[in-house]
Amino acid sequence: MSMGVSRARLKASMKELLVHWELVKAKWDDPVSREFEARHLKNLGPAVQGTANAMEKMEAILARARRDCG
Repeated sequence: MSMGVSRARLKASMKELLVHWELVKAKWDDPVSREFEARHLKNLGPAVQGTANAMEKMEAILARARRDCG
């Protein structure tokens, strides 16, 4: 699987997770759910975005290495 495909799947999975979380939050709204969101989900978006950015840079590095070595 290419780095670009993996990056797209990561971002799509994050979007799907957030959609499902919103559905769950509609029925599970208590201090525990808010703590779960704060502890596990709040920083997940920026972490996924940072990972996707790193994957994009790595994809460019790998493409340049293939050109230089091929």
